[in-house]
Amino acid sequence: MEKIVALCKRRGFIFPGFEIYGGLANSWDFGPLGVELKNNIKNLWWERFVRQRDDVIGLDSAIITNSKVWEASGHLKEFSDPLVECKKCHERFRIEDIKDQGGCLECGSELTVAKMFNLMFKTNLGPTEGDTVYLRPETAQGMFVDFKNILDSAGRRPLPFGIAQIGKAFRNEITPGNFIFRTREFEMMEIEYFVREKDWENSFEGWRVEMRDWMEEIGIDAKKIHETEVPESERAHYSKKTIDFEYDFPFGKKELYGLAYRGDFDLKNHEKASGKNLKYRDPDTGEEILPYVVEPTWGVERTVLALLDSSYYEEKDRTVLKLKPCLAPYKAAVFPLLANKPKLVELARKVYEDLQKEIFAVWDDRGNIGKRYYSQDEIGTPFCVTVDFDSLEKKDATVRDRDTAKQERVKIKDLSVFLKEKLQN
Repeated sequence: MEKIVALCKRRGFIFPGFEIYGGLANSWDFGPLGVELKNNIKNLWWERFVRQRDDVIGLDSAIITNSKVWEASGHLKEFSDPLVECKKCHERFRIEDIKDQGGCLECGSELTVAKMFNLMFKTNLGPTEGDTVYLRPETAQGMFVDFKNILDSAGRRPLPFGIAQIGKAFRNEITPGNFIFRTREFEMMEIEYFVREKDWENSFEGWRVEMRDWMEEIGIDAKKIHETEVPESERAHYSKKTIDFEYDFPFGKKELYGLAYRGDFDLKNHEKASGKNLKYRDPDTGEEILPYVVEPTWGVERTVLALLDSSYYEEKDRTVLKLKPCLAPYKAAVFPLLANKPKLVELARKVYEDLQKEIFAVWDDRGNIGKRYYSQDEIGTPFCVTVDFDSLEKKDATVRDRDTAKQERVKIKDLSVFLKEKLQN
């Protein structure tokens, strides 16, 4: 874990937040490479689960939320963690984090009796302190409160169908930690899939398989994934069934993704609280029903962390991130063999500028060729293109594969097509 954290800072994936001011507890910024990796994950997810499906449409709802939403959804009453406090150093801990320790994790002293602590961030809207609002702790409620607007604007869709959203959520976690695993500000990729009650089990199983396939598609190590059904006593207040997909992180087996069956809890409660008709009307029969909901949820930061762990390899003379090419921040790096030879630099720059129009490439002329290769290996760049003296005469270049370190000569005019084909595999 320490090696991954160090690589992330050194290479520009993830930085400690507000570091020049001493930081802010468990706050992290995604640097130039980290933001590319995050965006690649989100774009791939959106392409697979929204654009390539006829039964899912998208939404981007507001973060600052009317307090009535959380009252209706039960979050004001139920969205809490049992909290204990050390009587000596006054550190606070979640019950599940101390488990059988018997005392404070920091100093070993006696702990107070557990009290419930609501995890939502509260703030005020406008200049007065009377208008209380909340930062959303999940993206789901935006999809429920906009359900009628979506039905009215997107046309009557046959059940089952889903609403997808990628967005920030905020939870005032008592004890965040383990790098980007548990943070107070995080991003979710989530779908609310609306079904008839009799069909929920089939949909639940279908999404379980889809989530498994997604993990395989992006390169998360399947040997480190476990499915666990959450017992009733530990499920969220709205859930009638939940499966956690757990991953063997370096700090232990922890939740990566979740799949929940929410029943008709949300639409029923929002209909009652708002007084608005949120029922779905069947376009063929005219029947009105409140759909039931299956909810697959993916955490973006946890996906990043699982991918970094799955793709991190230390070999004899190099460290390499074997990210899937579709997720790698840069798809190719272009070098001149020697940075002090103008003709090589000129041709290499031309190759780089032409490639940049087709794929996301990076220019690198630092140090010797070996150091450049190992630098690109460490950040996961799938291919390195080197322009050498033979390139001046033969109009070709050396393409080196990150995973195998094998090299082959490719005509410069064919580089774009060659790399695009490789990147699709």
